[in-house]
Amino acid sequence: MISTNQFKAGMTIRHEGEIYRIAEFQHVKPGKGGAFVRTKLRNVTTGSLVERTFRPETKFDQLRTENRPMTYLYEEPDQVVFMDAESFEQLALPKSILAGRFDLMTLNMQVDVVYIDEEPFDVELPTFVDLKITDTAAGVRGDTVSGGSKAAVLETGAVIQVPLFIEPGEVIRIDTRTREYATRA
Repeated sequence: MISTNQFKAGMTIRHEGEIYRIAEFQHVKPGKGGAFVRTKLRNVTTGSLVERTFRPETKFDQLRTENRPMTYLYEEPDQVVFMDAESFEQLALPKSILAGRFDLMTLNMQVDVVYIDEEPFDVELPTFVDLKITDTAAGVRGDTVSGGSKAAVLETGAVIQVPLFIEPGEVIRIDTRTREYATRA
């Protein structure tokens, strides 16, 4: 059991039967009244962000999390197969775990599988991935000064917005947290 004084960003706790990861927290000591802790918690199962306020003496169950490096091997119709980098054991996870991130993965990509209490729960992609552009509209000459963006199809099938000067065949770096163009690779 831990109290709000021991909170750290990224810590995983159980509150009201749900599993949350602490996104932000702030200890508040108003001039009048008792102190409290204002938090933003991300529900691990749904991904929703909720704001909660707790008294300092409130206790929580801290869950043990572990990241294990794995390699993405292949996909099946409803699941994705990974291989443990140390023991070479294979692990199949449902595609629903990777909702919105699966189309940024390439074969043999190194990822971290997050285990909560010895059960695989989530997959964390590298912060940046380099992918090749297969198709995009032609940029209009002289239009790059005004800025703007256009849609581009990546080698994995993902569609993201890129600057007008990017051409098909180029390799670009994408931030997997925001799904945005970062730079040319």
